[in-house]
Amino acid sequence: MTEIFGREGDDFPTSPRSPGQRLRSLLNGHSVAGRVFVLQLALAVLLAVVAVLALVFQAQDASTRETRQLSVVGAEPFAPAPGNRAAMRPADPGALPQPRAEAARNVSGADYTLPLLLGSAAGALLLVAGGAALVSHRLRRQTRGLHPAEMRRMYDHHDAVLHAVREGVLIISSDGRLLMANDEARRLLELPVDAERRPVTDLGLEPQLSALLSSGREATDEVVLSGDRLLAVNVRPTAPHGGAAGTVVTLRDTTELRALAGRAGVAQERLKLIYDAGLRIGTTLDVGRTAEELAAVAVPRFADVVTVELLEPVLRGDEPSAGANAELRRMAVDGVPEESAIYRVGEVLRYVPGTPMATGLTSGRPVVVGDLRGSDAWRRQDPEGTQRVLDAGIRSLIAVPLQARGVVLGLANYWRSSASDAFEEEDVAFAEELTARAAVAVDNARRYTREHTTAVTLQRSLLPQTLPEQSALEVAHRYLPAHAGVGGDWFDVIPLPGARVALVVGDVVGHGLHAAATMGRLRTAVHNFSALDLPPDELLNHLDELVTHIDTDEARAAGLGTGGKGADDGEGAWSGGTGGDADGVPAHLGRTGITGATCLYAIYDPVTGRATLATAGHPGPAVIRPAGTVSFPEVHVSPPLGLGGGVPVEITELTLSEGSRLVLYTDGLVENRDRDIATGLELLRTALAAGAERTPEETCSAVLDAMLPSRPSDDIALLVARTQLLEPARVAEWEVPSDPAAVAPVRAACLRMLESWGLAAIEFTTELILSELITNAIRYGAQPIRVRLLYDRALICEVSDGTSASPHLRRAATTDEGGRGLFLVAQFAQRWGTRYTTAGKVIWTEQSLDGGRPEPGPDSAEDVLDQWDDVPAL
Repeated sequence: MTEIFGREGDDFPTSPRSPGQRLRSLLNGHSVAGRVFVLQLALAVLLAVVAVLALVFQAQDASTRETRQLSVVGAEPFAPAPGNRAAMRPADPGALPQPRAEAARNVSGADYTLPLLLGSAAGALLLVAGGAALVSHRLRRQTRGLHPAEMRRMYDHHDAVLHAVREGVLIISSDGRLLMANDEARRLLELPVDAERRPVTDLGLEPQLSALLSSGREATDEVVLSGDRLLAVNVRPTAPHGGAAGTVVTLRDTTELRALAGRAGVAQERLKLIYDAGLRIGTTLDVGRTAEELAAVAVPRFADVVTVELLEPVLRGDEPSAGANAELRRMAVDGVPEESAIYRVGEVLRYVPGTPMATGLTSGRPVVVGDLRGSDAWRRQDPEGTQRVLDAGIRSLIAVPLQARGVVLGLANYWRSSASDAFEEEDVAFAEELTARAAVAVDNARRYTREHTTAVTLQRSLLPQTLPEQSALEVAHRYLPAHAGVGGDWFDVIPLPGARVALVVGDVVGHGLHAAATMGRLRTAVHNFSALDLPPDELLNHLDELVTHIDTDEARAAGLGTGGKGADDGEGAWSGGTGGDADGVPAHLGRTGITGATCLYAIYDPVTGRATLATAGHPGPAVIRPAGTVSFPEVHVSPPLGLGGGVPVEITELTLSEGSRLVLYTDGLVENRDRDIATGLELLRTALAAGAERTPEETCSAVLDAMLPSRPSDDIALLVARTQLLEPARVAEWEVPSDPAAVAPVRAACLRMLESWGLAAIEFTTELILSELITNAIRYGAQPIRVRLLYDRALICEVSDGTSASPHLRRAATTDEGGRGLFLVAQFAQRWGTRYTTAGKVIWTEQSLDGGRPEPGPDSAEDVLDQWDDVPAL
């Protein structure tokens, strides 16, 4: 308590004060010292007053008697004096003798002693007041000027704190006796009631604790066993702080703190596990992988074994329904070898009603089984299999439904072995939290799976389902959608007139349904333009206009204006090759167009072995020569579709020997986040050069094996075509002069060629078709006029001339002299059409080799011939 009352010799307060301040402090009645001083002063004054009064009255009485005696002595001699009687007669008898009497008193020295008494009393009063002031000053220093009530309240507070604090306090004397123990110390040490004043060694404490308390040495948080408690003991001497020699001991019960620390550690570990789960679960949009991530996170930090099952519709991306007989497929097992599990990954199972798993699925609430050995409901699923689980040491289970947006997606089962603590109710909340995080990731993956499946289905429906039959090329293809979502890559093989074949590879910027739908529109447009038999440059020009219109329409719909055209940025964006960014957008496309697409269009002619191609922002082809050498021919690369800006498309011509392989691909094959295009092209060259004798199918497989990343970020389209040449013996060609008489000789020569080819079955229809086409060319066309027959899968008849005027099929009236020739051609030929060249046009037909004809229409060829028979000769 020395901190409260001070020690002798202390100057309190410490700041210097003037005499006046000290006096005012002394006279202040609010402090104990002031009150004592005032009380002492009042008593001293009272005593002084009483003493003075007593002395005054005593002195007055004595003086009166003495004066009376002196007066009598003095008056008696003067009483008979003459004149006294006469002096007493006037109205004021004392006027004459009074002055004389005062003079006589002064001469006689007769006086009262009152002033002397008053001075003595004043001196006594000063002496008493000074003593009281000294005592009060000393007491004020000891109490530091505190009010008595404050001192009492302070004592009460200290006493309450000492006994209410949750820490034991002991005061031990220098001879090892217990002087004081608060309530907490008595509780912790179970001290007897009469413990004070007894030696510490006689209190029945644990030997280690008793030795520490009686030793007097300092100690800091030494943990000592006392009964079933672990006490943290602190020992400090009291002498350095002004007290008597001895020690102060504090005791703190760490038993509960350690238990709390253990629970806090578990809580912290679980928070860390939840945090890790947020990072490690849902890294992919794959439901199976998400289930595996949940199991991997929970083992062994929460459970010894984890199994995860998902409802069958979830795997397809559909909305699930967790009924009593719902089918689940096991997706993950972690903590034990898969072969030791009752159900392995991929197996379909149905839980028996009443089992913890079935109950969790139907109720949507977790089910905890503390001891599986006593659970008959759990054994009901598979008595033999569950016994193997028990034999493996598994003892406890929490079955938690995977639930997101109120929909049950599957089940997560957490198992613990006998080596771990059994699951309790407090573990259920954590299992729910962990499972809920995984459920959200599974649901996201499910919805992505649904959208991805829809997009893939749409895209595959827009891609060629089968390749058309043709003799010019042996073709193999591969299409792989991106892992993160389908894109707009496409390919096509389109037969053209004259035994030619068009090869197409394209790429629409972006991913998803929009890219797939745009790809379908472009592929349809390419088919339509190919039906016009346009050269590659003209076809890409038309396709560029189409993409520009698509961009304009979408820009208007989105309120973005009527833009959509891009422009060269002056950095050689059209110099060839492609780059790409993380979104699969070719680097040279930038972000100016809404759609953005690239395309390579090539036409191969098996008669000449020549390939004519043009590319709009797309990487050029690779060519594998029959000897096995690989090259990337220089091609003219035009701006991507929709960004042409009026730049004309240029054509590149390649001459390919028979057996060469033409490789077309999209940029997803040669470029990704981890590989630039130069590296990708070199890898492609190596993969293509590895086997010169491989078929197109084998080449596709080898290329993908060598170059396909584990998780493609962009679509990949690959087309490998091995060239074939039409035998020269199957090609016949004649020059036709501009003379109607030349029709018959040319027609006869054609019939002889058909006989040599063994096509006598179609001689009549061929003669009719050639007669009409040659006659029209002579009548309406210009030189040079040529006739060519090609013996391929069908018989192809071509008549070319030097004009671009195209004949039109129309219905002739009964009275018309002409107009029926093309109608006859259309009736007898499988297909026919017009192809424009730089020198004019070509009218072509195709006929089945077996002589088959199209189904007759309402106006058949026979009807037309009958009409000609009815026309009178002019």
